[in-house]
Amino acid sequence: MKNYVQAGKNLTLPAPANVLSGDVVIIGSILGIAAGTAASGSDLDLVTEGVFKLPKVSALAIAIGDAVYWDSTNKLVTKTASGNTKLGVAVSVAANPSGTVNVKLGLPV
Repeated sequence: MKNYVQAGKNLTLPAPANVLSGDVVIIGSILGIAAGTAASGSDLDLVTEGVFKLPKVSALAIAIGDAVYWDSTNKLVTKTASGNTKLGVAVSVAANPSGTVNVKLGLPV
């Protein structure tokens, strides 16, 4: 097909700030995980699909299938929608207390 560009699972975009490998990155409505470290404005490979182990609010219990959001201020997964960005759904149980949860990016929540 003449107009095909790419599969879109990974995108190369300008880094919105200094980014470390594994960071959650939000650029407008695009959300993903940095595949590597990048300086602000330089090319960043962003993975937009998949399951990632991410830091969460320690005192929060999360069940499989719970909708989860990204708290950009604290850089943690939360279940609080207000003021946060929709991240995806939890695909692992995360007890209170615990430091991480496995999240499937982009599923409808």
